[in-house]
Amino acid sequence: MNTDFQQIISSIKEKYELDLVTLAFIQPAQLEYVLTWQFAVGNINNRLKRIVLQSGKGIAGSVFKSGKPILVKNVTTKYPVKDLFNFPIIVSEKIKSFCALPLYKNNKVQGVILLGFRREDAMTEELYETIKKNMDTDFPHFYEKEMAKN
Repeated sequence: MNTDFQQIISSIKEKYELDLVTLAFIQPAQLEYVLTWQFAVGNINNRLKRIVLQSGKGIAGSVFKSGKPILVKNVTTKYPVKDLFNFPIIVSEKIKSFCALPLYKNNKVQGVILLGFRREDAMTEELYETIKKNMDTDFPHFYEKEMAKN
């Protein structure tokens, strides 16, 4: 399955002409679960694979906990420089524009996919909507959706 993930994110990167596509999945830790970026294509270095996030922390943790996607057209205007340490993947990969989507399986968030650019305003609203709409076919076995409110 690991090879499948690498091939899937490679084709997504190529299809949307992205600079970076990476996947985070939940990992059991001693007493809690943590998220780690496990698969990447277009990465500058492998520092992202050493990033460990608690649920609710960082991009992956926020998307995982809320089950809601994030769209950031311009990192510079969205996050003050002093707050960027909370988003280590943005710093280590020099991401300037991105979206992050929850990956659902059996109605539970199982992972997070981050799709990014190293230039500002490259992740447009239109591209974001297209990516969301196509996620179920671009990423088989998982799907992107917002949980229905009871």
